[in-house]
Amino acid sequence: MRYSLCLSYDGAEFCGWQIQPSAPSVQAALESTLSKLLNTPVQVTGAGRTDTLVNASGYVAHFDYPGELPFGQDDLCYKLNAMLPRSVAVHSVTPVPDDFHARFGARRREYTYFIHRKKDPFVRAYSWQCGYPVLDFDAMNNACRYLLGKHDFSCFEKTGTDVKTSVCTVYEAFWHPYTPSLQAIAPSVISSEVEKSPYWYFRVSADRFLRNMVRAIVGSLIEVGRGKQSPEWIEELVAHGTRGDAGESVPGHALFLTKVLY
Repeated sequence: MRYSLCLSYDGAEFCGWQIQPSAPSVQAALESTLSKLLNTPVQVTGAGRTDTLVNASGYVAHFDYPGELPFGQDDLCYKLNAMLPRSVAVHSVTPVPDDFHARFGARRREYTYFIHRKKDPFVRAYSWQCGYPVLDFDAMNNACRYLLGKHDFSCFEKTGTDVKTSVCTVYEAFWHPYTPSLQAIAPSVISSEVEKSPYWYFRVSADRFLRNMVRAIVGSLIEVGRGKQSPEWIEELVAHGTRGDAGESVPGHALFLTKVLY
């Protein structure tokens, strides 16, 4: 019988999703805990790898278990959360068809990157403090339209990555202001004017992502926002650029895998 897991994790304590030699990973933590609970070796397959420090709020994985579970799905979810590290939370355990595949069956993945533009100790763990005095978000959103569609995105791919193709289809990409939930605690740090908001997120969804792709895209869009490059520079990068031509990668702790669709 095959089961899917919906989970969230804080990437700060892990080398990423995928099992790595001599380094803690989310996959290893799940496999170890499931194997203990079910009293048999269990392998877990995830929707895709996430890098060191990168978080997930809507991750999907699957595992196989011969026969019926020794206890109910809700009980398994409860027991998993009791045994897993505090940085991992399983939201549901659901039976799925035998041909369901968390990685190869995914049609669309969504990532969100958070930035804040003034010092704030309450969001710094999951948001990047971008200290540039001026960022033109209109220009950055204008540049986002050149990301849409099916393209070779090797200009945003970490060098040395071994993949069969660098072609991805991007469905949406945009910047938007937001208000942290801490407004009730520290209302003085929130601007009432949206255009002056110090808190923004970048959201992008695609059929697949290359390694380091989102962080390189954000770094490149920041160059546009600073006025160092025009929005059309993104179009040129996608068409003809290399990784060395694009902007620097932004830190991983502010990146979240937020949704996987099947």
